[in-house]
Amino acid sequence: MKILLALVKKELKQILRDPSSIVVAFVLPLISIVIYMYGINLDSVRVTMGIKNDDTNPEITTLVKSFGHSKYVNSIIFDNEKDIESAVIRSKIKGAVIIPNDFSTKLARGQKADLMIITDGSEVNTANYVQSYALSIANSWLSTSKYSELLLPPSINTEVRTWYNPDLDSHYFIIPGSIAITMTLIGILLTSLVIAREWERGTMESMLSTSVKAIHIVLGKYIPYFILGMVSFGFNIFLCVVVFQIPFRGSYLILSVVSALFLFTSLGIGLCISSILKNQFLASMVAMSVGFMPALMLSGLMFPINSMPVFFQHLTRVLPPRYYVSFVESEFMAGSVAEIVIANAIYLTLLGVILFGLVYKNTSIRLEDKKNKVQRGIE
Repeated sequence: MKILLALVKKELKQILRDPSSIVVAFVLPLISIVIYMYGINLDSVRVTMGIKNDDTNPEITTLVKSFGHSKYVNSIIFDNEKDIESAVIRSKIKGAVIIPNDFSTKLARGQKADLMIITDGSEVNTANYVQSYALSIANSWLSTSKYSELLLPPSINTEVRTWYNPDLDSHYFIIPGSIAITMTLIGILLTSLVIAREWERGTMESMLSTSVKAIHIVLGKYIPYFILGMVSFGFNIFLCVVVFQIPFRGSYLILSVVSALFLFTSLGIGLCISSILKNQFLASMVAMSVGFMPALMLSGLMFPINSMPVFFQHLTRVLPPRYYVSFVESEFMAGSVAEIVIANAIYLTLLGVILFGLVYKNTSIRLEDKKNKVQRGIE
């Protein structure tokens, strides 16, 4: 225990003396959450849309005004189609609605009336917004106009009720999910450098000449960065709940326990990289490739896993961030769901133990090899 405590103390001093560790643990989470809070928005957006009305019926002017009254549409009235085409090409508008001259006539006869919607397909999501907004506004206007009497009553009356996130605010799941990225950076990026740094600086050889065992080296790396990661985790939760007022409906105890398991797993990945690669630059590149990018792109935080190709859907099953993101989003928005908590906790525990064993085995082999060389040199 004295040897282990001495190594832990040494590592903690190195962390405190290294500004990059403090930046990654505290400054980076703050910057990340601020960017996700104010710079990223997956909610419905306000689009600029052109309107051209060729129907002289005064009733249709109320349809044109409906576009202007929508909080999602900034409508601009055009007199000819050439101006609309020019505005779309120059990206002044994202789409246009053209009302033909026989629009009201067909509605008065009870016939199907046509409505032309032009969208800029270079931005797929925005084009989908233009289509959905235009159809929604037109249907809403039609249901309240005098032409609604000529329409058949709907056979199904739908009532939409949104659970867990009734405001449909994307920040309620993006901000908690960003904790997974921060803890991945701490667990993988920082620890991927620690053993490689020991080899580059020559301090590993100094330790190998003492009575230090492999378990001392492994735990001496795990414990300090686990403490740093959990302190950073508490800082992240403070930012989410207190500063940015993200609703939390789960249990802080369960959240802390599963987060500790995820951090334990991330530490294992980082130390496994560091124990194999002795170069800090190469270790950092590998850590970014297997840690940060999958946590951002393949965890389900930014892109739904079900919409990914089949290969990547199966690939996400072996990535710890996928399970932690689903857990932390559920914990914030829906509360502690037993099935989600237990399944994710079991997976993270098993993977963490396996990685710990790999780190210990790899470190043990390297340590034994060095001891044998030292002993043969003495003989």
